[in-house]
Amino acid sequence: MKKKNYPLLILLVTLLSYAMLVTSGCSSTKGNETGEVVSEPNNTLVLGEMWDIESINPINGDGTLICEKAAITETLVGASEDFSLNPGLATSWKQLDENTWEFKLRNNVTFHDGSKMTAKEVKFTLEKVISENSKVASMLKVDSIEVVDNYTLKIKTKEINPILPGVLHYPDTAIISPSTYNEKGEFVKPVGTGPYKFESFDDQTRTLTVVKNENWWGGKVGLDKMIIKGIPDPNTRAMAIENGEVDFTVDVPYSETDRIDALDGINVEKFKTPRVYKLDLNLKHEPLEDVRVRQAMSYAINRSEIAENVLYNVGEAAAGPFLPTMVWANKSLKPYNQNLEKANELLTAAGWVDTDGDGIRDKDGKPLKLNFMTYSARPGLPPMAEAMAAQLKEAGIDVETEVMEMGSIDDRKEKGNWDLYLAAYNIAMVPDPEYILTNWYTTNGTDNTPGYSNPKVDSLITEARKITDLKERYKKFNDVEAIVYDEQPMIIVAYYGCAIVKKDSVKGYVFDPTAHDYRINAEMYLEK
Repeated sequence: MKKKNYPLLILLVTLLSYAMLVTSGCSSTKGNETGEVVSEPNNTLVLGEMWDIESINPINGDGTLICEKAAITETLVGASEDFSLNPGLATSWKQLDENTWEFKLRNNVTFHDGSKMTAKEVKFTLEKVISENSKVASMLKVDSIEVVDNYTLKIKTKEINPILPGVLHYPDTAIISPSTYNEKGEFVKPVGTGPYKFESFDDQTRTLTVVKNENWWGGKVGLDKMIIKGIPDPNTRAMAIENGEVDFTVDVPYSETDRIDALDGINVEKFKTPRVYKLDLNLKHEPLEDVRVRQAMSYAINRSEIAENVLYNVGEAAAGPFLPTMVWANKSLKPYNQNLEKANELLTAAGWVDTDGDGIRDKDGKPLKLNFMTYSARPGLPPMAEAMAAQLKEAGIDVETEVMEMGSIDDRKEKGNWDLYLAAYNIAMVPDPEYILTNWYTTNGTDNTPGYSNPKVDSLITEARKITDLKERYKKFNDVEAIVYDEQPMIIVAYYGCAIVKKDSVKGYVFDPTAHDYRINAEMYLEK
């Protein structure tokens, strides 16, 4: 067939294409999952979040995403880099008597629905949180909340609660408008006061989209839009930033950080965070109920080697549950150094010896074999589990590691069918030692997964929680740290490091060490 030329048609198509490009201004085009071409402004940040986005309800466990990563909501109380408290939506607070606190609120804050934020809406939020979030309610210990005037709130606690302002830094307490719910009290969408407001959530792709809040009380907002995609696999996050699918992500495989940082157009920054890698031990299972076995396991682990060769120094060997730079930490504690001779001594004293020469200790004909669970969303966990299993085997403990989905882990824990569980935990969501020590180590602590119970620890924590003098308060909590350091109901392995990976075009980002993983700040923008 003879080829035909259509010069006029080609000219028209060319001019039309050029006109479309010009009128799109600073927009770019890309294909969506259906193949349809969609347009996004160049000032749209695509963020690769490290967790699947299962829910966008801000008060019952999803507050971290909505408050810190989507920046839709804000808390009454903020925190500085040294974990001291500072104003948030509340400008000030003071303790009127042992059980009564007064909070003064900002008078220039509006919700995304256009309504003013007053003490009435703050009371609504806190009462909603207390009724639906038992963990936060147990920390707040609120007896009553009184609206004094439009911008003054009075909170009475059931007992002395020095950490009340610190708990109000917790993202699940972020303030929301009543329009977050419909007339039946059913959740509709998060309506907050933050620099970004909710636009949409795709149930199928689990993608959350937020847009600039033009009326943010805090000033100018740098981005027009953020698209937040859940990417729970670290390797997939690395691929996403390399192929341009996302502009910003966190915690790619640590072994890849230097290589990715060397790529044109991408930079990697490493930060210390208030988080620890903690190995929970099921104290209801033999032999883990024996303190000698737990101590032996801690002596068998080479923390320095893990920090250097597994975490690639995105983290460091740990002693107690708190960073030594924290003002309240027990600084006399030092990391357990690997000491296989000491581990051997303790295990032998506990009756675990290798009777058949296979390299695995046994007792009453039963081998010392443990299952070890972890998950992959945090890239340090699987290789740490493998390294620790190898180190424990040097001491004669056979460990079978499993990298599992969180749902399967939760199911196993609920059924009690587990021995060891390695995870990373934030240690300063509430900037005070009470938050961690109460939740982890008291008999009925909400995060006491191992089932640890020590009456002396319970008593010390109960006493410390009532002390308002910080020096005396911290001293009492230091005593608790010393006891659990010796008894090792949970083995603290390493302090966490965070790798922020972003395109060079992402400007204005400031890392917040008090955040759960990372916090998006309003000053961020994309350089054109």
